[in-house]
Amino acid sequence: MEQEKISRKGFHAFIVLTAAALLLAADQVTKYFVLQYLKPIGAIPVIPGFLEFSYTENTGAAFGLFKGHIWFVVLVTLVASAVIIVLLFRYRNHSFFSYATSALILAGGFGNLVDRFLYGYVVDFIHVLFFDYIFNFADCCITVSAVLFVIHVLFCTREEKKEMGKTHGDQA
Repeated sequence: MEQEKISRKGFHAFIVLTAAALLLAADQVTKYFVLQYLKPIGAIPVIPGFLEFSYTENTGAAFGLFKGHIWFVVLVTLVASAVIIVLLFRYRNHSFFSYATSALILAGGFGNLVDRFLYGYVVDFIHVLFFDYIFNFADCCITVSAVLFVIHVLFCTREEKKEMGKTHGDQA
């Protein structure tokens, strides 16, 4: 029975890592096309007055934070990714939301990390015109992962807390 749980957990972790790899590939493919076709012209309106693709090189982190401190951003990304991978195998109460969070944050983190290593900056290109910042697919993955993580914590850990209360209550 315990062996079945371990193999199921390993299978779920494999699925999460595969999903992260596919999302990372999607991010890198979009950036390849941006570098080939958008960089030479700068910007293309997609939905006039609302959305455009606009080539930008971001040497910082989200919202341009930590410009000039690329190694700090790289270190934080690597440490966070290692923690997520360890928790993927060790955390006992995964939900769809925690698995999805893991895949998205790994894909987004590594997507931007690949850019930093290859170019020294992150390729950004999505510009919603009422929002001052320009971002990319990896950033979208990271943002959605944050929302899913909050959902997991708020709604999926209640059972875990109840079980912990019962266990501690039984010991008294």
